[in-house]
Amino acid sequence: MKFLRNLLAAILGCLIAFGIIFVMFLIFISLVGNAEETVSVKSNSVLELQLQLPVKDYVGSDASDPLAGLFEKFQGLDEILQAIEVAKEDDDIQAISINNNFLMMGLAQTQALRKALDNFKESGKSVYAYGDFYMQKDYYLASVADAIYLNPVGGMDFKGLFSEVLFFKDLQEKTGVKMEVIRHGKYKSAVEPFLSNEMSEENRRQISELIHSLWNTMVNDISKGRGIGTADLNTIADTLGGRTPEYAKASGLVDDLLFYDEYERKLKEALDIDEQEDLNKVRLEDYVIRSNRKGRKSGKDKIAVVFAQGEILYGEGNQETIGQGMIVKAIRKAKDDEDVKAIVLRVDSPGGSALTSDIIWRELELANAKKPLVVSMGNVAASGGYYIAVGADKIFAEPTTVTGSIGVFGTLPNVHGLATDIGINAEQVGTNKNSIDYSLFEPMTDTFRNTVQEGIEEVYETFLERVAEGRGITVAKADSLAQGRVWSGVDAERLGLIDELGTLDDAIAEAARMAELDTYGIRKYPKYKGAFEQLMEDLSGASAQAKQQFIEEEVGTETYQIMKQIKSAMEQKGIQARMPFVLDIK
Repeated sequence: MKFLRNLLAAILGCLIAFGIIFVMFLIFISLVGNAEETVSVKSNSVLELQLQLPVKDYVGSDASDPLAGLFEKFQGLDEILQAIEVAKEDDDIQAISINNNFLMMGLAQTQALRKALDNFKESGKSVYAYGDFYMQKDYYLASVADAIYLNPVGGMDFKGLFSEVLFFKDLQEKTGVKMEVIRHGKYKSAVEPFLSNEMSEENRRQISELIHSLWNTMVNDISKGRGIGTADLNTIADTLGGRTPEYAKASGLVDDLLFYDEYERKLKEALDIDEQEDLNKVRLEDYVIRSNRKGRKSGKDKIAVVFAQGEILYGEGNQETIGQGMIVKAIRKAKDDEDVKAIVLRVDSPGGSALTSDIIWRELELANAKKPLVVSMGNVAASGGYYIAVGADKIFAEPTTVTGSIGVFGTLPNVHGLATDIGINAEQVGTNKNSIDYSLFEPMTDTFRNTVQEGIEEVYETFLERVAEGRGITVAKADSLAQGRVWSGVDAERLGLIDELGTLDDAIAEAARMAELDTYGIRKYPKYKGAFEQLMEDLSGASAQAKQQFIEEEVGTETYQIMKQIKSAMEQKGIQARMPFVLDIK
């Protein structure tokens, strides 16, 4: 009887739980279904730009999905820019308030957002910024504002950029776990941390030139926004002239030091709102619902925008990685759709699998044979990310895009030292002379190394041929720009690796010009899983996420990032066309 009673109680509990979930689901549908109606934008309103989630170029939200937006892990840059564009012509929106600390977006994305805000100001409307603390990227965005305010007890980080590379040679020797490395290119330093304890001169030079180029772009933009000379800005950075709120104000980096309630009063004054009245603020997340249904380009003819974002891995791919499965399907849909007259590929990738990169490159070649193909580069389009871009009719990049890195390498984990230390001996038996090619427990043989090196050289030569053909240069010229060297968008334009500096909108406009379109709509690919399906996957993976969070909390964020870097290197399969180092710019 006790067993039956417990069984019935368990069944009843499950039914109640499922009932609650079902009711919550209906409530969610009802809430989101009426979301557009509840987004009230009063006259003389302020659009509040507060980015609280990591930003990706594209999140693939479906406006018809009743749960879209409720369970997103990211915010889409495309939707943010669209909201600002709509707000520019919206008579109810009079100003934008940037109220953000610790932007979770790349430098090129930040620059694109900054340009959109600058364009918003052309309507005669104003942009204001407030921060409790400004990191350099946050301040770069805020510098577009008509006025910048800082918390009187806040702070500012304005000192110039630096990059840090971790080296693991000693760690390998101490643990007996090492990475066997085969590479081509004197600049291909993705594997350098496993070969040395210090940075090579080639790598130091390329990183120095890269971050100087990025910093110069930031300083030039800040100079225009704040009316401070570039030399003066560099002096402020060198002397830490913004390290306290008082210094930041005295140096002209900010206009005034205010508490948030005082900032709101400033906004009311600027918009001629009585002090006793409420300030009409509209959250960006709410306004996106409104802007997604307004101001879209329309027309029977379409331009397809295919988003390739994340590491390039062999397989299907998803919202965070590029796999040949999902991207190839998207390219074929765009190619075979008679309404699509041109294709724009948006790339934000440090590269990855050389095989997958070539598969995607080939599919783009086939599409380009039928329709114009234009590439827009985001934060990073390097190595494999450049590989898939190089065959386009025209390539655009932001000045702060990191690109190039034409080179390949291969790594294989090896635990021979550890196995020997702890008393493990592995014996192998094979049928042919070379059937035993590589064992995790034995040192790499010269025969196997030579075979892999041959493959590396072959892939590198293929990469150079793709670049030479796509950019209309000789293989020798491509090789002189290659060797795994990375460049900023500014330098890439100077060297001919890209055609023009510009945004995604510039790339779309160029594609329309090539297709001779005056009016057109936009179709975005690929289509990701719906919000509910993602929610179910998240719930099923909640245990793994909880473990990762626990480990990060216990060992600290920096140590956890080191562990992730090592794990990523250990899991790389096949020949890699990947960024030459983990680019940690601070």
